[in-house]
Parts: sequence; C-alpha cells; structure tokens
Amino acid sequence: MDAAALSEVDERLDSFVGEVFSSLLRKDRLATAGVYTRGLMLSGERKSMQPMAARLGVDHQRLQQFVTTSPWKVEPVRMVLSRKACELIAPDAWVVDDTGFGKDGDASPCVARQYSGTLGKVGNCQIAVSVHAASDAASCPLNWRLFVPQGWDETCVDDPGAASVVAARRKKSAIPDGERHRPKWEMAVEMIDELLAWGRPQPDVVVADAGYGEGAQFRAALSDRGIPYMVAVKAATGVYPADAQPETPPRIGPGRPFTARYRVPKSSCKDMVIAAGPDAAQEVSWRRGTKATPGNPDAVMRSRFVALRARPAGHRVPRATDGSVEQVWLLAEWPIGATEPTDYWLSTLPADIPIDELVRLAKLRWRIEHDYRELKVALGLDHFEGRSWPGWHHHATLVTAAHLFLTTLRLTDPKAGGQG
Repeated sequence: MDAAALSEVDERLDSFVGEVFSSLLRKDRLATAGVYTRGLMLSGERKSMQPMAARLGVDHQRLQQFVTTSPWKVEPVRMVLSRKACELIAPDAWVVDDTGFGKDGDASPCVARQYSGTLGKVGNCQIAVSVHAASDAASCPLNWRLFVPQGWDETCVDDPGAASVVAARRKKSAIPDGERHRPKWEMAVEMIDELLAWGRPQPDVVVADAGYGEGAQFRAALSDRGIPYMVAVKAATGVYPADAQPETPPRIGPGRPFTARYRVPKSSCKDMVIAAGPDAAQEVSWRRGTKATPGNPDAVMRSRFVALRARPAGHRVPRATDGSVEQVWLLAEWPIGATEPTDYWLSTLPADIPIDELVRLAKLRWRIEHDYRELKVALGLDHFEGRSWPGWHHHATLVTAAHLFLTTLRLTDPKAGGQG
C-alpha cells in the first residue's frame, strides 16, 4: 500500500493493532507494534529494519529493539490473531505446510543445509512450519514454528566437543531449552493442539501435502483427535482393498497365537487406481483460476478424478483390536490424455461425501501458496535479518498481523486497498 492508501485506513489499523497487541501492556511497545505493522504494509522493496525505518521516518534502533530483544510473548498475540482469522474466514479447513528462507551465512537461528520445497533443492536455509485457516475466498496463518535441525540440537550430537559448540550457538540465538529437533509433523500437531487449547473450533478437516500425508503417525495423530484429514500421498503408498478382512490363522502346537492381519497382498495407490481404470474417472470442476483461454473463457479449473474406498497399509498404521484398519478415501487425479494418474490423496472424510467436495478440499492447499507469496513478497516475511529465535517469531507474528489486516480489508471493504 502507498502512504495515501495507508492513511485512509489509519483509524481502522489503530483499532486492529490495539486489539491484537493488547497483551503488550507498555504503551511504547504497543505503539511500536503499530509502527512496525505499518512499515510491513507500506510499499517498498525491502522490509528489513533500516529500509522500513527510513520510509516511516523513525529510528531503526526502535524497531530493532522491539523485534529482536524486547521480551513480549507471541502466544497471546497469536491467540487473538487466530480468533479473528477464524471468525473472518470461517475456514473450510486448516492447512499444514512449511516454507524455506534462503540464507547466505550460518548465524541465523536454525539455518542449515537442508531440503526446502521453496528452493526445490538442498540449500542453506531456515524452514518454518505453519498452520493456516483456509476457505476458497481467503486464508491466513494461525500459528508458526521455526524448524530445529539436528545440527541445532546438542542432544542429537554424539561428540561432546561438537555438542558444546551447538549449545553455545543455541544460547547465542536465545533458542528456548524446550525447543528441540523433532519431525515437522510433530510440530504441526503441537500447533494444532495449541490452537485448540486457545479455544479455536476444531477444524472440519486438515489438509496437507505428501511431506506430511506420507506419515502414518501424522494421520493417526489427527484421527486420535477426531479430526478428519485430506492429505496427499505418493503413488507407491500401500493400501488394501476396502473389502479386505483381517484373518487369524489357526494355532498349531505350542507358542504364541498368530496375530490377526490382512492376508491379501497390499497394492500401491497407483496400481489400485489403474486397476479401476480410466472409466472410473469423473470430470470435476473445483474453482475458477486466473488464466482464461479461448477454449475456457471462464478459467474454470477441471480435471478427471477417481475416488475409491481403501484401507491404508503399513506397520505404523493404527489397527483396531481385531486387526482391522479403517476405510478411507483414495482420491486420484487422472487428467484427460494422461496415461496414468498424476496425484493421490488419502482422506477420512465421510463415506457419503460427494466427489466434487473431496476434490475441492484436496485442491484447497493452493491458498497457502498464495499466503506464502504475499507474506514474503509483499510483507517481507523472509526479509528479517536478525539472529535470534525470539526476533524471528516476533517478526513472523507481526507479518501475520499485517496479512490479516489486509485480508480483512479485502473481504470487508475491497475499495480500501487490501492486497489480494
């Protein structure tokens, strides 16, 4: 937003900041939260401290102290942000994802050589896991965690000398002692639990890509909480037919009795869908895109999909006392002209759900790519140059506040200049 557009919503922004940052009891900190949020929304190529301060006409030390060393807690702020986001968006789903931030040096907290989908390769970067509220119309982050690689956790290092170096790095970056290396799916579940503890309504479904969906433990954690999921999986993911039944062979002689299990061979998602054949595919439209063509002037996004009932396979898949595994949806996209399916999902949504609703929810993850683009390009999420754990989480929380304010403008007063 330019300065003129920002001034037109000045009173609304003051009210928004006053509510969202009400846990900041010191007036100077509350005022600086407002200044920083304005700086993030104000037009400008770089949203790091000094360029923002120059555009705002304030001392950059004021912004730096507030974000990097000020001891305010992010949780009370995120609690309010998540409530306002859920009320505004009325989400159809919570979407779990992660994003990378390329870095040149090794001083930023939790930076390491690791794979990042954002980079599309292994590179020197930080990775953050996030949970978003999403509908077809809008989305917004609800919670963030900075991923801790093994190289930033001395309990994962065997050599005592190397462990002491890691411990010193952690102390220098002010990483809390309780923040340790664990899988990203565990971090996502922790954030979901935190959101529920804050009083957010349980989501109708959690959507995630294959980085999370491939993990039976992540799927089981959602099912344990009574939360349906719609998660992408790989073509090779194992499944049993829906009508498969566990069997217990008769015991012969002494020894432990056999355990009930499926005796039919498991299949892969790809093989099960191909066996159903292209005739099982239905054409489904799920939303309008932005690229109209002569053949598709309304830019309607459509493809063919196969929806089958199946049972997940794998030694980590939870089983009932009789050895059975719950039935789930196996959804596959099989585009017209393709010789085989291109994408696969497993879902615990109800057995009577229409296929077009399955597809719509499976495709809802696009909103989060939209979020990351706006958060990074327009609002400077990846412009933070500080070297502390609290600083990164302060910055991410302030960026989220700016994003939610712009989303509120777009949904409630499009003429106010909120970015889409």
